Amino acid sequence: MSRLPNRRIVLGVAGGIAAYKAADLVRRLRDRDFEVRVVMTAAAREFVAPLTFQALSSNPVHCALLDEQAEAGMGHIELARWADLVLVAPATANVLARLACGFADDLLTTVCLATTAPLVLAPAMNRQMWQASATRANVRLLLDRGVAMLGPGEGDQACGDVGPGRMLEPEEIAARTAVRFGGGALEGVEVLVTAGPTREALDPVRFLTNHSTGKMGYAVAAAAEEEGARVSLVSGPTTLPAPPGIDRIEVTSAEEMYAEVMARAARCDIFIAAAAVADYRPARCAEQKIKKGDGPAALDLVRTADIVAGVAAMGDRPFTVGFAAETESLEAHAKDKLRRKGLDMIAANRVGLPDRGFASERNALTVLWGDGGSRELGLAPKAELARSLIGLVAERYRAEHPA
Repeated sequence: MSRLPNRRIVLGVAGGIAAYKAADLVRRLRDRDFEVRVVMTAAAREFVAPLTFQALSSNPVHCALLDEQAEAGMGHIELARWADLVLVAPATANVLARLACGFADDLLTTVCLATTAPLVLAPAMNRQMWQASATRANVRLLLDRGVAMLGPGEGDQACGDVGPGRMLEPEEIAARTAVRFGGGALEGVEVLVTAGPTREALDPVRFLTNHSTGKMGYAVAAAAEEEGARVSLVSGPTTLPAPPGIDRIEVTSAEEMYAEVMARAARCDIFIAAAAVADYRPARCAEQKIKKGDGPAALDLVRTADIVAGVAAMGDRPFTVGFAAETESLEAHAKDKLRRKGLDMIAANRVGLPDRGFASERNALTVLWGDGGSRELGLAPKAELARSLIGLVAERYRAEHPA
């Protein structure tokens, strides 16, 4: 991915309910020292007033293609040349279709067609519109032309539906945009992450597993990619979509996860073991379904391979970060695991509480590292918490591996 020398962004705002998020996006881009000029479609002005963007960007807002004063100096060409990157957020289904067809019937599409700067789109629309065959074809065509897509995400939508089509949150868009300009905290670093549960087969019908959904591990992988890392994600069974820009390797059992991790660990700089790997598996998997008997049943279990300890024991090992999910004595158990497994860092969280942990959208972490340091990362959405953790990982990694 080519890096860009300057920090000038033309932000295109199209007419969807997510246009209100674009105001926060301007603020977050400005916080990262970008200069921002906003181009709004007519439909976008029905959702948010141009004055809002003018106040946030400290630049005039551009709306009309045929504004006499602007076009006296070929304003749309000047904007197209000024931009180091053109970002459209939200990018509606209508905008995707018009860009795919090469339309230049308003200021936004004209700037997109006239610029030589990279074009980045953050789609936002109803889930049926996102999944429609016409939209999928338009996205494929734009990707083939080198246009970058940020998202969309999944979740509740303004229409009441739930599914893919939500615009990514402004902080994530700003972070992933910044990576295109270089300077991310993990720029050029290879990161390997594990996430999700493992399933240990008992018979063709049943398996042993745990309550992990993979949300925290996936958020950690996405946060590392936002900071410029090249990320591989070894994932147990989850219902989560693959994070954009990340190589996902899907596995089922602890044995499969161990094999995939050990095949890649020597090539990575940082290993983050966020998966909830089963500690035990059935000694054997029955070939046929085990039938219920009249009396009690006994299950013979054997230990699974310890993935994070195996990586930590390598000769030329990566910076190794473990996770500890505990129900009590959180810090004591985390310190013991950090020492016993020879880790560089460990992130410990309480499970079994109603407001955090497995299946929750929020979590809190106590982070410890080898020289006795620690940091409390308070209760927050997992995406936000993952960014804080990756910032801390990057800080400790750079301290031990100065450029």
